[in-house]
Amino acid sequence: MSEPARVRTELPRRIAAAHDASPYLFTPRAVVSAASVAEVGALMAGARAAGVPLTLRSGGTSLAGQAGGEGILLDVRTHWRGAEVLDDGRRIRLQPGLTVRQANARLARHQRRLGPDPASEAACTIGGLVANNSSGMNCGTRDNAYRTMESLQFVLASGTVVDSSGPDADAALRAREPDLHAGLLRLRDQVRDSPAARRTVERLFAMKNTMGYGLNSFLDHTDPVEVLAHLMIGSEGTLGFVGEAVFRTVPVLKHTATGLLVLAGMAEATDALPALLAVGARTAELLDAASLRVAQQSPDTAQVLRGLRVERHAALLVEFAEESAEELAERTAAAQAVLDRLPVVGSATLVSDPRVRSRLWHLRKGLYTAVAGARRPGTTALLEDIAVPMERLTGTCTRLTELFGQFGYEDAVIFGHARDGNLHFMLTQDFDSPAETARYARFTDHMVDLVLDQGGTLKAEHGTGRAMAPFVRRQYGDELYEVMREVKRLCDPHGVLNPGVLLDEDPTVHLRGLKSVPPVDPAVDACVECGYCEPVCPTADVTTTPRQRIALQREIALATAAGDHERKRALEDDYAYAAVDSCAADSLCVTACPVTIDTGAVMKRLRSERHSATAQRVGDAVARHWGPAVKGVRTALNTGHVLPAPLVRGATTALRRMGAGDLVPAWTDDVPRGGPARPAARQPAAARGVFFAACIGSVFEAGESGTGGAGAATAFLRLCDRAGVPVVVPEDLGGLCCGTPWQSKGYTTGHRTMASRTLEALWKATDQGRLPVVCDASSCTHGLEQLPEALPEAERRRYTSLRFVDSVAFAAEHLLPALPEPRRLGSLALHPTCSTVHLGVEEALREIADAVSERVSVPDSWGCCAFAGDRGMLHPEVTASATAAQATEITAHSYDAYASSNRTCEMGMSRATGQSYRHILELLDEVTSPRR
Repeated sequence: MSEPARVRTELPRRIAAAHDASPYLFTPRAVVSAASVAEVGALMAGARAAGVPLTLRSGGTSLAGQAGGEGILLDVRTHWRGAEVLDDGRRIRLQPGLTVRQANARLARHQRRLGPDPASEAACTIGGLVANNSSGMNCGTRDNAYRTMESLQFVLASGTVVDSSGPDADAALRAREPDLHAGLLRLRDQVRDSPAARRTVERLFAMKNTMGYGLNSFLDHTDPVEVLAHLMIGSEGTLGFVGEAVFRTVPVLKHTATGLLVLAGMAEATDALPALLAVGARTAELLDAASLRVAQQSPDTAQVLRGLRVERHAALLVEFAEESAEELAERTAAAQAVLDRLPVVGSATLVSDPRVRSRLWHLRKGLYTAVAGARRPGTTALLEDIAVPMERLTGTCTRLTELFGQFGYEDAVIFGHARDGNLHFMLTQDFDSPAETARYARFTDHMVDLVLDQGGTLKAEHGTGRAMAPFVRRQYGDELYEVMREVKRLCDPHGVLNPGVLLDEDPTVHLRGLKSVPPVDPAVDACVECGYCEPVCPTADVTTTPRQRIALQREIALATAAGDHERKRALEDDYAYAAVDSCAADSLCVTACPVTIDTGAVMKRLRSERHSATAQRVGDAVARHWGPAVKGVRTALNTGHVLPAPLVRGATTALRRMGAGDLVPAWTDDVPRGGPARPAARQPAAARGVFFAACIGSVFEAGESGTGGAGAATAFLRLCDRAGVPVVVPEDLGGLCCGTPWQSKGYTTGHRTMASRTLEALWKATDQGRLPVVCDASSCTHGLEQLPEALPEAERRRYTSLRFVDSVAFAAEHLLPALPEPRRLGSLALHPTCSTVHLGVEEALREIADAVSERVSVPDSWGCCAFAGDRGMLHPEVTASATAAQATEITAHSYDAYASSNRTCEMGMSRATGQSYRHILELLDEVTSPRR
């Protein structure tokens, strides 16, 4: 490795990386972050020479145990996020570390997307999509990873790099790997020449099927290099590493109509499928009676389910989609004739309203949330999938439900992609006792019998992994199983790559290495370690992710219970910085978490628990004297710019080394000077709002500009005056705050004091909530929304009528229509903040940006900048990591201006890009001001 820091052997890093979305856990000897194909090849050769297993890990969202191992865990996400759009979006070249959603974001401007559409698209990566042959709700077997892959670049266990795109690729494979090339020809002919083998392959791969290797490659392709490239799809890291894939894409169908059809039973639902598919239904999701009962518990459940006494009912969530509104109208008119003949409960109508459609899909996608979130602490949520021929779907569902009852899985639900005969079932399981593990084993054996008796496959989408490895021979028979073993031997003769996964002779391999999930904190116990939080976490590439923060808490609890004091001490010592202090606490994790865990809030609570009573009293004193404190900070900043820079850097460095590293920022040349005082009080007649100018605009001066950079507060008030929209500015504003500094650092007493002072002042200024409170910093608007939570319940109720509005949203609704025609800039780089996501004002921010500039660019790799108030100055390495990818995108082009909606985020992005970011309202003020 060119950089030793990319090899981690410390216990906390190995344990944190070991956890994935599966019920299995294997702690690696080392976690290595490879950065090139050459490094991967060298690592494979080294692992082979040392006899150490090597497992590839990207997103860690796989469910069957294929992403963990006890040797080298090779991180192929961090340095593998490249993408190149080809042929106006008709093709795309991708590296394994990019998520499916991130890839589709790059295709969106071309009205294209990837064919596979897994439900985990926000977190699952291209590496996993290839390794598991991902499909999804819409793609069926036509647009899955196998069918849409055009070419691969991959590394074999020998270190040989193969690029299947070249015209001489097959000759190159024959020259470099003659035994492998010859062996593939031999196996191809063996499969093709055996009528029984051919029939089995054709039958199983007519369905969605990710069980074992993709033996259909031997029937679909002739040249060994193409056979091998397609065998890589779905091989789960056991044959080699795919470093690059080129996919053919599919069009985005923007016009859609959706309907929820409730029928009397499973037979009625499955009987309706052929007619629905015949009239063009692109999606048909099946929900059993147990799923409907879970869905009924949602306050936002579908109207047809309200008051329905669910007995043996089932439902189909169907969707039609076309490229144009006219095509959709024609399609739904034909479909309605079929719908009208179905024996549905209630109405059978299709809706195009995005809000109604969103609620219907939330019903389906929320099943996982509802079941996983309600499970007993200490249990694991298992999501399994199978596929059977369509005509056997009803009987399979019925028998599966009987098995749930037989083995005591009372909370199990069945749902799935009915158009493909693909069922998912979810159950909760405790693996901490031999009896519970034995129950799971007996259930699995009966489930395997059921599916194979129905002519189905034991894995349709989620990969074989460890969970189904013992049953591959039963599904395929001895002849084809031996073909698979020979494929493995040809590609990985020393068995180094991911042993125990996909093929294993041990009949109990699926029962070994099962994960313990001890209760640690009610706020995080629902975590299923799915990893959905990781792509939005700004510390993912530098310290830990929300999943890892929770997993490490569980590991500390297990070490405590086992009396392993050395292990516990090592984990706890690391946790203070790697989990608690480095967390940006932006809480974007809760927006991605299927069970709505706010790990950021938990880290803030842990910070508060570390504070002594004296520290809490100091925090409270600062809250009571906030006005003078802000003036003091401004004076210190201005003094810092007067004194010699080495002197100031030396002083702050010394203080940080003395233990004030989480209180005293590291001084750098780009730290702004102190800002202006907050605006003077205003009490105009007929006011439309109360302006709460954030104190952050007073602490730090505005970003540089050609016109002086007056700051967001001044710009907002000028815009209000120009638009004829009067606003109140409260008295004594200088001593008030949104409370975020105390909340973020865990000073609960000071937070409560500031909440009481600020809310009381705003209660009066808004005429007891009649007027909205408008704030000019998105994070502070978000802080104001949360401020009542710092108060006791009795006090909190008083302020329920207070409304908090971000200045961007207020400007879009009230100011923009009344402002002069803007003199638009040519181009603008825009940085939405994590708070604009929490507040739901992204569209308003974009509306203002579009008014300011002809062309607005948000980086495809956008994410939280992690400056997080002062955290970017306290832990600059976190912001540097969080902004690296988007800074690379931004600096590749030149823009007329750079904007955000929060001063510290502007500082973070300015540091990352070397460009001066400013509040979007400052730019709106400039482009609508009278010409001088």
